Amino acid sequence: MIGLGLIGGSLLRAASAVGREAWGATASEADAQAAAADGFDVSTDVDAALRRAADQDALVVLAVPLTVVDEVLRTVGACAPRCLLTDVASVKSPVLRAARSFAPETRFVGGHPMAGTAESGWRAGNSALFGGAAWVACVEDDTDLAAWAEVARLALDVGAHVVPLTAAAHDEAAARISHLPHLLAAVLATVGAQGGPVPMALAAGSYTDGTRVAGTRPELVRAMTEGNREALLPVLDEALGRLGAMRGSLASTGGLAATIKAGYEGAQAFAQAREATPAGVRVNLAAPEARAGLRALGERGGRVTAITDETAIGEVA
Repeated sequence: MIGLGLIGGSLLRAASAVGREAWGATASEADAQAAAADGFDVSTDVDAALRRAADQDALVVLAVPLTVVDEVLRTVGACAPRCLLTDVASVKSPVLRAARSFAPETRFVGGHPMAGTAESGWRAGNSALFGGAAWVACVEDDTDLAAWAEVARLALDVGAHVVPLTAAAHDEAAARISHLPHLLAAVLATVGAQGGPVPMALAAGSYTDGTRVAGTRPELVRAMTEGNREALLPVLDEALGRLGAMRGSLASTGGLAATIKAGYEGAQAFAQAREATPAGVRVNLAAPEARAGLRALGERGGRVTAITDETAIGEVA
């Protein structure tokens, strides 16, 4: 594990808890000391940790901010050039490009667990963070499916279910359900705070629910939103169009029925998707069309729940 913040630290804990041999490294002295004090095998020597991974043919997980991914991948390319490699960054296309540029011989599989909190650092982590979470494991045209299966098994072992998608499909979806909400939360938090002490005194559930993620470290939010600029811009335009139409309707007729109804229907669609009865799916990972089959499963909102031998077992509504 390279990086021991919220996600990396939680994954080190979770992997160790299910019996995997796991060790980590971080540039943060504070996180390294805290993790070592909790009994984990960690250091601040990233090069040595990577060389150890290369010697033991271990899976390397990058859990570092997007802003330092290029630098860390250069180190991977020098110290563990042919390792099995994944990451947990919230944007996938830039990491894929960087892996191909700086560590081209690695068996790279992009990953993103859809789990987290507004907290950060080793102390924020916990071994149960991934329980029930969706974990994207990317499937590109050149993805080594044996490597993909190893990354998927890690996600499954720590309690997540696996959603196979391309990096581009992940980034478009993340723009809608993660990155846009971060931006809207920032706007809501700003508008509320600028109203002065009375709104702050009256703020309750609607405000706190809508602004929760605005408490995330600003540099992390900037990295994910700016890093996903290509996918986020059209989604932001869509949101602005809806806000503009809502404003126009309120100004002209005084009515907000269309906006409120559409929002209610969107919330109902989310609830129904969570409650839908799934059908079983099996994908033979040795089959010529296995990559297409995995991507089709993910694009239909499906997930992989187990891997046995060369078969991915999943379900889709």
